[in-house]
Amino acid sequence: MRAVVSRVKQARVEIGGAVHSGISVGLLVLLGVGAKDLREDAAYLANKVCAVRIFEDENGKMNLSPAQAGAELLVISNFTLYGNCGSRRPDFMQAARPEQAQELYELFISECEQRGFSVKKGVFGADMQVFSQNDGPITLIMDTDALRRKQE
Repeated sequence: MRAVVSRVKQARVEIGGAVHSGISVGLLVLLGVGAKDLREDAAYLANKVCAVRIFEDENGKMNLSPAQAGAELLVISNFTLYGNCGSRRPDFMQAARPEQAQELYELFISECEQRGFSVKKGVFGADMQVFSQNDGPITLIMDTDALRRKQE
């Protein structure tokens, strides 16, 4: 799985011109599911996202986790994170099929909620417009394959 995680002052998602959901201070998570991803990947990535220390403490150091900062999460499905840009027209063959992707997307959200977070989300497969006021800007890319390789 892949996630683009941005620390935000606020973020929202609109569908059909209407606000579907939004957060104030927190993390905007664009989540992509790969064809080889498993249920374990959703739990692993949720743990990483929910524990990342990118919020500032009283000394202005990025030392607080989202929970310590009272952050919310806005999670948006984004299969294009698995786009292969080897040519001018990207292909998305490495992205999971919709059925698998939706199951793991929902599982990721559930794992974040089990860790005590208020999670807002988009609508899987919908045409969405995502708005964010990035804070910092602080943006990280988390990929379960790359993270696990670093642990080895």
